[in-house]
Amino acid sequence: MPDPGLGWGLYVHFPWCLRKCPYCDFNSHVRRGPLPEAAYLEALMRDLAFTVARHGRRPVATIFFGGGTPNLFSPESIADLLVGVRRLLPLADDAEITLEANPGADDRGRWRAYVEAGVTRLSLGVQSLDDRALRSLGRIHDAAQARSAYAAAREAGFSSINLDLMTGLPGQTAENAVEDLDRLLRLEPDHISWYELTYEEGTPFARSPPARLGEDMRARLLEMGRERLARAGYARYEISAYAREGHRSRHNLGYWRFADYLGIGAGAHAKISSLVGSSGASRRLSVLREERPRAPDRYLGAAAHDGGAKQTVVEGGLLASEFFLNVWRLVEGFDEGDLWRMTGEDPAEWRGSWRRAEELGLARSEGPRWCPTTRGLDMLLDLQELFLEPLD
Repeated sequence: MPDPGLGWGLYVHFPWCLRKCPYCDFNSHVRRGPLPEAAYLEALMRDLAFTVARHGRRPVATIFFGGGTPNLFSPESIADLLVGVRRLLPLADDAEITLEANPGADDRGRWRAYVEAGVTRLSLGVQSLDDRALRSLGRIHDAAQARSAYAAAREAGFSSINLDLMTGLPGQTAENAVEDLDRLLRLEPDHISWYELTYEEGTPFARSPPARLGEDMRARLLEMGRERLARAGYARYEISAYAREGHRSRHNLGYWRFADYLGIGAGAHAKISSLVGSSGASRRLSVLREERPRAPDRYLGAAAHDGGAKQTVVEGGLLASEFFLNVWRLVEGFDEGDLWRMTGEDPAEWRGSWRRAEELGLARSEGPRWCPTTRGLDMLLDLQELFLEPLD
């Protein structure tokens, strides 16, 4: 079985928001009427029980409560959920337990209760500290609320806090974007997710794209931002993730290192690897991917039975391609032996692709370890495309 040394992750999806942002293509739904908190919590626990019955008890090192807006759910519900998880699965003593949250949907008094419930890490969706930009993004909070939520969260005692910040916003100049990053850096969070706004298919922004900076200026802006983050003590470890020492997201590293994880909740995904054949130096691995129903009502009904998970098996070259789609996002890259260990594919079959990536300046090698260059991270889609199938 693949084992990147991080233990299993557990992802729990909370699908409701107070408002749907025009750029968002996540599985989120505007809350209509009272939140079915108790019913959803019961569905999650049924889903997890079925999952454990199917796949066995595995040690869990990280839990991620994502959404949607998970902090619409009370600290008491989060505490009850963690009690239920510990009853069904062995949870590491030092488990990283992350709660995603949005300013404007919080009560200052609840942050400490989330810590007491067992949450160790908070990921706060600030997105911008410019009120005009926040309005253009359809956010429910303003800059003052974002700062207030962060200050209250820091006081509450989370061991690590991430702040999300977007760049390339509608109508944003390069000067505006740099000022926005500088404002965030003055808050001194432990971790920063700094990424460019994309217009995802099916969203209002994709149907009617707002004007924004041209490609050359956006590239220059990203370069200036990376320099500022480095000077402030944030090490880039993934294409859009920057952390101070000891504050990298262990849960997200699991995804990017192609680790296995369980997923419960509406629209949640899971990845479970298994060894299906081994003979000498040859081995064949298979990955079972699961996806729960996306619609909350449908999920609530399915959870009464078996969670309603749709299952897909991934093997061979397609599995290797999925591996590359993830690991090339990491600044640290990967050891070529990881490919064989985690997919069963012979690294020699892919060396033509590696050589081409090196020729194009998208990747570099350090012995058996292959890492993306800065150019490779900037042109990630081009780098990943080289590994959709082996090149001669």
